[in-house]
Amino acid sequence: MGELKVDLVRRQVLVSEKEVHLTPIEYKLLATLVKHAGRVITHRQLLREVWGPNSSDQTQYLRVYMGQLRHKLEENPSRPQFLTTEPGVGYRLKTPE
Repeated sequence: MGELKVDLVRRQVLVSEKEVHLTPIEYKLLATLVKHAGRVITHRQLLREVWGPNSSDQTQYLRVYMGQLRHKLEENPSRPQFLTTEPGVGYRLKTPE
């Protein structure tokens, strides 16, 4: 099981001490989840913060980018340990317990 570290000042993302390259949108999405770590962020809130106020109904974008993030950050993307889905509501960045 890897460890996720996000340095918002340096814009650096590490998984198991290895740097992971993210696209600007992927990074913005992850940074938004980091700022609200441990809390559920609604689809609408994520869309507004990442894509802007006119994107709140474009949930397909969100699904695609969350899938890409999971493939880059999760050991097993189909069973995420960091980026979890709250069905019908949004996503959560799990914090270490």
